[in-house]
Amino acid sequence: MIIYRNLILIGTSHISPESIALVRKTIQEQKPGFVAIELDKGRFHGLMGKKGKKRISFHELRKLGLSSFLFALFGAWIEEKLGKMVGTKPGTEMKTAIIEAAKIQAKVLLIDQEISITLKRMFKTLTRREKMRFVLDIFKGLLGMGEHISFDLKKTPPEELIEKLIGQVRQRYPSVYTTLIEERNTFMAKKLLLSMTKHPQETIIAVVGAGHEKGIYQFLTDAF
Repeated sequence: MIIYRNLILIGTSHISPESIALVRKTIQEQKPGFVAIELDKGRFHGLMGKKGKKRISFHELRKLGLSSFLFALFGAWIEEKLGKMVGTKPGTEMKTAIIEAAKIQAKVLLIDQEISITLKRMFKTLTRREKMRFVLDIFKGLLGMGEHISFDLKKTPPEELIEKLIGQVRQRYPSVYTTLIEERNTFMAKKLLLSMTKHPQETIIAVVGAGHEKGIYQFLTDAF
């Protein structure tokens, strides 16, 4: 967790019970005027809809494109499997933030870029070498080959591990790093900066994935 000016930035793991508890405790104690979350409008409605799921329509499939849709589906499937291992549904910390914000009548800010834009940009810039590496890394993982990294899924990964994993993504998948991490850091930081300067007397709590926390903070410190 990082506190900067009138912003409290909470980096979470999307399947960590520890993250859920931290989000709930911080909002209850700080009683912010605004709660910002790493979601766009579509994912917000999907998370808060019936059973926390959203049926994908043909229109949305066409909007995403088949490759982007399958990539998003694959990522969601992995998170779902990991969540079952720790007894937590992916995104519960975001849902908790929304519920706790409603209890104190705090305004919810959706600060992430629309998922279809992010995925389309990623697949547009993804190189053939990165695609081959992706297939190879999955194959190695299935065979139990390569570097093994272990950490407690019930807790938010330590900063050193986050930095290491982000560094690996930057090195092996530069296009993925740029579109999924760097560009979204900038997008979310600009949204937060606007709210921070527009409402300097209000406390803002932002709930984002742990991999975005440091990048957003760096942008904000450079901007002020």
